[in-house]
Amino acid sequence: MSRVARVARPHARVVVVLGWVSFWNDTASEMLTPLLPLFLTTTLGAGPAIVGVVEGIAEATASVLKFVSGRLADRGWPARGLVLGGYSVSNAARPLLGLATGWGHVLTLRFADRVGKGVRTAPRDALITGATSPDQRGRAFGFQRAMDHAGSTLGPVAAFLLLHAGVSLRSVFLASIVPGVLVLALLGFGLPREPRAARPAAAPPLRWRGLDPHVRALVLAAGGLALATTPEAFLVLWAAERGLALAWVPILWAVVHGAKALVATPAGRLSDRVGRLPVVGAGWAARIAVLLALATAPDGPWLAWLLFPAYGVALASTEAAERALIGDLAPAAQKATAFGLYHLSTGILALPGAVLFGAIWQRFGSAPAFLTAAGLTALAAGTLVAIARRGSARP
Repeated sequence: MSRVARVARPHARVVVVLGWVSFWNDTASEMLTPLLPLFLTTTLGAGPAIVGVVEGIAEATASVLKFVSGRLADRGWPARGLVLGGYSVSNAARPLLGLATGWGHVLTLRFADRVGKGVRTAPRDALITGATSPDQRGRAFGFQRAMDHAGSTLGPVAAFLLLHAGVSLRSVFLASIVPGVLVLALLGFGLPREPRAARPAAAPPLRWRGLDPHVRALVLAAGGLALATTPEAFLVLWAAERGLALAWVPILWAVVHGAKALVATPAGRLSDRVGRLPVVGAGWAARIAVLLALATAPDGPWLAWLLFPAYGVALASTEAAERALIGDLAPAAQKATAFGLYHLSTGILALPGAVLFGAIWQRFGSAPAFLTAAGLTALAAGTLVAIARRGSARP
C-alpha cells in the first residue's frame, strides 16, 4: 500500500494510537475529576473558594501552554516528544493526589497535571491533521473525541464501583496510575517516530493578520462561544436543585460522556460529507435550544437524565468539525500554532464565562443565567457565519 493510501485511511496508525491514548488518559482523569471538589472540601477542609482557585489556575495554565506548545511544534520541536512529555507529566502527577495532605499540595499537583495537558494538546491535534487527508479529517477527529469521551464515561463508573466496594477516596486516586501506565505504554511503543527534520534557526514572527481569515474567524467565534459555555458543574447543580440524589451524580456524569462518545464520530464523518460549517452551525443551534429548555424546564429529577445528556451531545457534535476546520485552513507552517490559538481562546475565555454565569445564577437565579448563555451563543454563532460568508468558499 502506498504512503498516500495509508495516510488517506480514516484511522491511520497515528489516529488509532492517539485515540486509545485519549481513552485511557481520560479514564484516569475522570476517576478523579468528579470527586476532587469533594476531596478538597470534606477530606482536606478547604472551602468552595479554594476549589475555584485550584481549578481556575489549573485551567488557565493549560490554556496558555496549549498555545506555547503549538508554537514550539511549528518551530521544529518534535510533536511526538511534546505529546509524550505532556502525557507523562499528567500521569505522574495525577495519582499523587491520593497522598495530598493540604489544598496547597492539590494545587501543585493539579497545576502539574494541567501543564501536561497544555503541552500535549496542540501538537497532538497537529499530528492527527498530518496523518489524514482532508476528506477523512473530520472522521479522524471524531474518532479521537469519541475515544476521549468513552474514557470519560468509564472513569467515573470505575470510581463509583471502587467506592461502593469500600475503597477509600485516596486509594481511588492512587488507582488512576493503572490506566496512566497504559497511556505511556501506548505512546512509547505505538506512536510512530517522526522523520528527523532540521530545526529552523529562527521562526518567523507570529502575526494575527498572517493567519487565514477563516482560522481567525473560528478562533474568535470559538472564544466567544467559550464565554457562553455553561460549565458542566452547573448542570450538576441544576440537576440537584430538581431533586437528583447525590449518589447518582457519577452515573449521570458517565451517561453524559457516553452520549458524547456516541455522537462524536458520526458528527465528524458528517462534516467530511456536507462541510464543516453546516455541522458547526447545526451543533451551535442545538446548544441554544437546550439552553433555552434548561431555562424554562419545570422541576423534576427525570429532566436531568434528558437535558444534561442533550447538552453534552450538542457540545460533542461540533468538536471534530471545529478541529478539522482548523486543520483544513491553517497554513502548513502554522498548523500547531493555529490549534494552540484555538485552544487558548476557548480555555481563557471559559474562565470569565464561568464567573459571569455563576454571578448571574447567584444574583438572579438559574433561568436568567441559561438565557444569557443562549444569547451569547447565538451571537458567537452569528459572528462565525457572517465572517465565513464574506470569505472564500473553502470547507
